[in-house]
Amino acid sequence: MKISYNWLKEYIDIDLDATSVAQYLTDIGLEVERIEHIESVKGGLKGIVIGQVLTKEQHPNADRLSITTINIGKEEVLKIVCGAPNIEIGQKVPVATIGTILYSDNKSFKIKKVKIRGEVSEGMVCAEDEIGLGDSHEGIMVLDPNAKIGQLASEFFNIETDFVFEIGLTPNRSDAMSHIGVARDLAAVLNHNNIKCQLNFPDISSFKEGVEEPLFIEVKDQKSCPRYSGISIKNVKVKASPDWLQKKLKSIGLTPINNVVDITNYVLHETGQPLHAFDAKKIEKNTIIVQQLKNKTKFTTLDNVERELSTEDLIICDGKNQPMCIAGVFGGKNSGVDKSTTNVFLESAYFNPVSVRKTAKRHALSTDASFRFERSVDPNLVIYALKRAAILIQNICQGEIATKINDNYNNKIHNVNIDIYYENIDKLIGQKIDRLEIQSILKSLEIKILNSYKNKLKISIPKYRVDVTRQEDVIEEILRIYGYNKIEIPSQIKFSLPTTNKIDEYDLENLISDFLTNNGFNECMNNSIEKSSYSTLIEEVNTVKQVKLLNPLSKDMDSMRQNLLFSSLENIAYNINRKSSNLSFYEFGKTYNVNGKEFFENKKIAISACGNIKSENWNEKNQKKDFFWIKKHVEN
Repeated sequence: MKISYNWLKEYIDIDLDATSVAQYLTDIGLEVERIEHIESVKGGLKGIVIGQVLTKEQHPNADRLSITTINIGKEEVLKIVCGAPNIEIGQKVPVATIGTILYSDNKSFKIKKVKIRGEVSEGMVCAEDEIGLGDSHEGIMVLDPNAKIGQLASEFFNIETDFVFEIGLTPNRSDAMSHIGVARDLAAVLNHNNIKCQLNFPDISSFKEGVEEPLFIEVKDQKSCPRYSGISIKNVKVKASPDWLQKKLKSIGLTPINNVVDITNYVLHETGQPLHAFDAKKIEKNTIIVQQLKNKTKFTTLDNVERELSTEDLIICDGKNQPMCIAGVFGGKNSGVDKSTTNVFLESAYFNPVSVRKTAKRHALSTDASFRFERSVDPNLVIYALKRAAILIQNICQGEIATKINDNYNNKIHNVNIDIYYENIDKLIGQKIDRLEIQSILKSLEIKILNSYKNKLKISIPKYRVDVTRQEDVIEEILRIYGYNKIEIPSQIKFSLPTTNKIDEYDLENLISDFLTNNGFNECMNNSIEKSSYSTLIEEVNTVKQVKLLNPLSKDMDSMRQNLLFSSLENIAYNINRKSSNLSFYEFGKTYNVNGKEFFENKKIAISACGNIKSENWNEKNQKKDFFWIKKHVEN
């Protein structure tokens, strides 16, 4: 995940260098893997200053060259040979001094003191394409007459530099998948370290609802879509985004598309809440229906790929039940915003993480939206993000908010309340932390203290912290902000020793393993998850006793194995496909079955072999491994 430092500082008032911020982020678990220094213009216009043309004379040895003297604010003026037809006395121009490196078309060259047709040139007067400020090469760049002589070009053109943090975020920290989320964590650790700072979230008080009736919204599956909200905006002018918005998106590796789409992406990376914009005129009957469709329904997504929908896919449909968007994953080709769009319907929702993840995996799609929905977003942020985006569309796209917000949120998601005991905090952390300091850390993390007792705290976890569900999670949060480095390393390490010898099962397993290894077998360790379709191949395995995964990684890994046979056959097939055919394997592994509501887990051994007993040789005829060859080893 990429976080722009300039963008981050809009939400937290700090004056620290990027390296220090990266260290603080890493210390609290948001590991900064890389810091990239970027500039809005390559090279940052270093070495280029504003100069004024004092004199201009014809070059004695070249008809198309002029000899000029340029004042750059120093005692000595520069003598520069220039070939631009539009250079004139009195002009303010950008001047690249000796030693400056200019970049053009992924190439660079250094300005040196040189002789051009016998005349010394001590720099270069630049055209806009030569310094990355445009495409024109018809002549030199002539600046405003009020430009200050000697001023750095980087200051005159307001060249921005930024640092982008590449953060290796763990999957549980969905709350930190945005600039505001990172700012929130950073503020907590800085305030705890007596670096006072304040969070500044964007103000949405200027939002005013329209008077028209909103689109009718029906959510048929409220388990998969607990909250769905939307608003209509009319008279929108779709065009390129302003420079400031494009720069922000480019800084984190996104490509600007148009102002409406760019705003939804901007709010996503600002707040962490995915949004989707529909062309309102393409929504039939002014109706949104959130539902599943028939199996194998055809739907073309924004990438021009026609996909077959499953009955388990949650789909955003119009009033004629035509699919417009795969909920939380990807939009449709025929309902998106384009240059002809004038009215926009803006969606903000909370989709069930499991439902989104299954759909994304099923269609092999991974988007910024699905990445966040899969890990869960804050249901309380839905309306805030919707208002924030609507205000931006109003200001940037000259749109008018036409309707009221239609918010469907019948089954409220409540905060998790936890009792946390001071004794357990001391025990798990390894040292005693001041009780008031613990309370201060919790408040900085927006964890509300409901009641304070002598031996414990009753706390309420904000909805955006879906990973904090038990006492141990809270203690980890306290330690994260308190600082792992502040915990003293103990002089002794205490651990428990077994009071009895190993049970016979392990001795027997080691004995069998030694025997088979000594007789040329190789031990295998296979995954306990396999294809559910294997259950139809032999009678000993059936779908009734199969333990299916609720949230499989893929179609090839969707059930727990009922025996070790297919794992062994996969090992043999893998090696034969790589020209290795004389094989002997064994595996100790567990098998899994279900009978009614009871689950059974058993330890088994599998022995498999194929090919010749010995390697090819001229002295004796080779024999093939068969059932009786394996039986001989089993009996021994």
